Amino acid sequence: MAAAEVGDDMMGEDPTTNRLEEMVTEMFDKEAAVFACSGTQSNQMGVRSHCLPGDEILIEESSHIANFEAGAPAVLSGATCRPISGRLGMLDVSDLEGKIRGSNVHLCRTRLVSLENTTNSGGGRAYSLEQLTRVSEWARANGLKIHLDGARFFNASIARGYSPREVGPLFDTISICFSKGLGCPMGSILVGGKEEIAYARRSRKLFGGALRQAGVVSSAAVYALENNIERLAEDHANAKLFAEQIADVSAISISVDEVETNLVFFEIDPKIGTASQLIAAMEQRGVRFSAFGPHRLRGCTHLDISGDDVLEAATVVKECLVSRLKDSAESTSVYARG
Repeated sequence: MAAAEVGDDMMGEDPTTNRLEEMVTEMFDKEAAVFACSGTQSNQMGVRSHCLPGDEILIEESSHIANFEAGAPAVLSGATCRPISGRLGMLDVSDLEGKIRGSNVHLCRTRLVSLENTTNSGGGRAYSLEQLTRVSEWARANGLKIHLDGARFFNASIARGYSPREVGPLFDTISICFSKGLGCPMGSILVGGKEEIAYARRSRKLFGGALRQAGVVSSAAVYALENNIERLAEDHANAKLFAEQIADVSAISISVDEVETNLVFFEIDPKIGTASQLIAAMEQRGVRFSAFGPHRLRGCTHLDISGDDVLEAATVVKECLVSRLKDSAESTSVYARG
């Protein structure tokens, strides 16, 4: 990053960022790409390139765009999200059929289908190439645009064994994060057709994301694409290892078979308290999780987490659970005596 060759990216003159955009365009067999500051920004650049105010997005109900981007489709593009119940955060044609609104002036225009791969709240699950193809063909047969929130796309490609060039033609726009499993300090990218990306570049300026010497950060993304994709398999193996280590704890509910990539979700028995309480106890021991519900926790493996780290984290989880179970039992006993 310190040695990156830089220029003015807003004027298209940063050679490192230009190289990155060309790399991703070639990888996904698309026409153009534009670097962005974050996954939310690149997603919203994609949404705006497809939607006019009053348009509707068909999207899985637990998706990041619908839940964790601060209402951006409505605020930035005037578009509404129509949440659809899928399975493990994923949609198939059977979920989408019958959801397109008719041409009635009272109704918004159904314009865009958005998928997430891998799913986040859905459990880190990856679409099969066959399912992506089915949904893509359905969307295009019905005159809809289709966007992929591929924040963790390369986790999906490693887990499922398909290439970017196989997936690229299925979508009008694809957003990819470099700051997830690929290990960069920041940055995402939107790849798609020339017209969509030209409009998205204008949107990036509108959203305050136009950069000057962007090569300082895009150089990290170039490195990540060249060095950090195949090693994602290590993160998947570590996530599975962690799940196996805690699966025999009676106060934990987890399906080891559903751990497919680098995200591990598990539920704790409400009798021992809330997810937030357990997280606070574990953080004091140097182990961090996220709460995804009152009793649901998410762990994430990445290139800074080793197999030994995973084993240590599992031990901390067990010890903190035992401590909370003991505290819960003592509180119950005191209450009963009182």
